Amino acid sequence: MSRFFFLARRFVAGESLEAAVEVVRTLNDAGLDVTLNMLGEGTREREKAEDAVRQYLVMLDLIRDGALEANISVKLTHLGLDIDETYCVDNLYRILEAAKEKDVFIRLDMEGSSYTQQTLDIFYDQYDSHKNTGVVIQAMLLRSPHDIFVLNKIGARVRLCKGSYREPTDLALQRMPNIRGAFLSMAEQLLQNGHYPAFATHDDYLIEGVARYADRLEVPKDGFEFQMLYGLRPGYQKEMRRQGYRMRIYVPFGTEWMPYFYRRLRERKENVWFVLRNLVRR
Repeated sequence: MSRFFFLARRFVAGESLEAAVEVVRTLNDAGLDVTLNMLGEGTREREKAEDAVRQYLVMLDLIRDGALEANISVKLTHLGLDIDETYCVDNLYRILEAAKEKDVFIRLDMEGSSYTQQTLDIFYDQYDSHKNTGVVIQAMLLRSPHDIFVLNKIGARVRLCKGSYREPTDLALQRMPNIRGAFLSMAEQLLQNGHYPAFATHDDYLIEGVARYADRLEVPKDGFEFQMLYGLRPGYQKEMRRQGYRMRIYVPFGTEWMPYFYRRLRERKENVWFVLRNLVRR
């Protein structure tokens, strides 16, 4: 374990996959589902991308053999998108084929807006042959309502989040009230026309809004899920599960935790306040 890992221990399951699996088991025992996220992005060395693929394949074996209630989140730049798109897609295909065989769901994570169209194009290209996949949409992006419409039309599973990247004003909403309004508008569309949508937020205003929409639209509590980050408000996560909602915990692990957190905190000042505020909440 690296010297300063204690700084991230609250939010990262461990530096090894084995440590992450133990966390998954503990969360599963509490009735919580999990998304495993191996930290890493912006890979520019083929050796590192290929090592990531090997680890994803091991993750799939551990999920199946350990009967874990877990799926996997994948960033395309971790698989070499910045090296070559064809190379990245080949790596992704290996993972998706193994996941299909083992009946494990794979979510293509979304990165900054410069990757949005490329990520969606890759998702659409493989979706017909890999229905066990979904994608992430960021509510702050001005293009997202149209993307939600298209994804609902093909029956894809969408994870909706606010978006944590710093984006220009011509591409994204900047004020939090506007982002919240966009989130709830798209949440309503996902509950009406989507396929088992996921709502990734710690924002009580949004959680309560989604719950009200679901009740009004007569969507059962197991017809969608909330998602939260590992280490933030664990008591509330369990309380939501006791109320009958599906709750999935996003569990990051790996040695690249320092650039992961530094980048997130650097990109938006709201991320700093988000972490500090939720540290003191149950």
